[in-house]
Amino acid sequence: MYKSILVPIDLAETDVAKPAIAQAATLSQTFGATVRLLNVMPMTPVMLAEYVPADFDTQQLESSQAALAAVARDCGIDSTRVSSVVRQGGIYHEILEEASAIKADLIVMTSHRPAMRTYFLGSNAGHVVRYAKCSVLVVRP
Repeated sequence: MYKSILVPIDLAETDVAKPAIAQAATLSQTFGATVRLLNVMPMTPVMLAEYVPADFDTQQLESSQAALAAVARDCGIDSTRVSSVVRQGGIYHEILEEASAIKADLIVMTSHRPAMRTYFLGSNAGHVVRYAKCSVLVVRP
């Protein structure tokens, strides 16, 4: 049923992502699907650019790649079926772009319990659910 599963992960809150990773691992084993772990780094604001080292973005990218690779190693998914990628930009936009790029047929992600501000502003999970061209499974921590 599923061949390609995308799992967006916030590296600042890897514990919150564990239920989504576990669900993706089960689905991967059941259907023989590949799993792509994704982390999206925010763009460095222009106003801060002069206060950070010239290679700040490169350092952040390398750090994120190493942390995501560690999550991939420890996630319980066969190493031949799991990969990881770090993208930079708007969170839900990059999730949707990566899903399209890998032809994902399922996105598995966690979402916080809704707070009053997310009812008015929306959440990344909400945007992904609304605009994804594939199925989305939202797992509550």
